[in-house]
Amino acid sequence: MPKSYTFFTELTIRFTDLNYAGHVGNDHFLTLIQEARQQYLKHFDYEELNFEGYGLIMADSAIEYKHELNYGDVLRISVKAVDFDKLGFDILYLLEIINHGDIITAGKAKTGMICYDYSAKKKMSIPEIAIKKLMADQ
Repeated sequence: MPKSYTFFTELTIRFTDLNYAGHVGNDHFLTLIQEARQQYLKHFDYEELNFEGYGLIMADSAIEYKHELNYGDVLRISVKAVDFDKLGFDILYLLEIINHGDIITAGKAKTGMICYDYSAKKKMSIPEIAIKKLMADQ
């Protein structure tokens, strides 16, 4: 995980984020990082379906759970793009609970993103301008 992040967002855990056990399950954990990813991309005037004329597809994901997330928890999600190659890059996420001044690590995640041309139905090289934009925020 990076030592620093330049982008973060805050979300509050809703009742609809909870599973039968009363905490955030793995499916909603992915939804939380998807929301953070959307906000991160919007920070650069991008969307998953509008990334310099192409789209992005999540090729893989990995999650390391550290602490239970419960109703009403205020969550800070820090986001950073790293490890660019010809077709894609990784996005790293640090999820932290903000609790009356204390910060508790709730989890860490990574999603592998691939640049994709939806109309041609094929993988594409990442546009150089997108790499420069995302790396300028490092």
